[in-house]
Amino acid sequence: MKVLLLAGLGLAISTGTTCAQERAAQSYVPGLGEIMSLQQMRHAKLWLAGSRGNWDLAAYELDELREGFEDASSQHPTNDGVPIAAMIKSLTPGPLDAVGKAVEAKNPAAFAKAFDSLTDACNTCHRGAKHGFIRIKRPGSSAFGNQDFSPGPK
Repeated sequence: MKVLLLAGLGLAISTGTTCAQERAAQSYVPGLGEIMSLQQMRHAKLWLAGSRGNWDLAAYELDELREGFEDASSQHPTNDGVPIAAMIKSLTPGPLDAVGKAVEAKNPAAFAKAFDSLTDACNTCHRGAKHGFIRIKRPGSSAFGNQDFSPGPK
């Protein structure tokens, strides 16, 4: 009886380990829509920070946008036959760099112009991806009532 119980217990442990290993081997890859929803949030936060002169937060959100575009490109190089990675590579570097320069210079006018250029690039990409119904713009108000976008103590 003890042998059967131990053998059964060993099998249960072995099966549990195998399932756990299988779950660990499978990694979650967010869909392109999920990545882009995060990009939309970062885009909004970038505007809210930069338009209020919170250059540290603007720089942070700009870096997050860059990472999000890298994720979209690497995880979804094509989507429904559309070359997502190629479009991101051709449309975003210039506007992202311009926003970065405006943030470094702490220049509100240059920031607004560069941000609008970035927004235009987003919309150009959406049209190219057959999603022209997704139109991005400057946020009119904050959807983040729990975050203060004005500059604060460092």
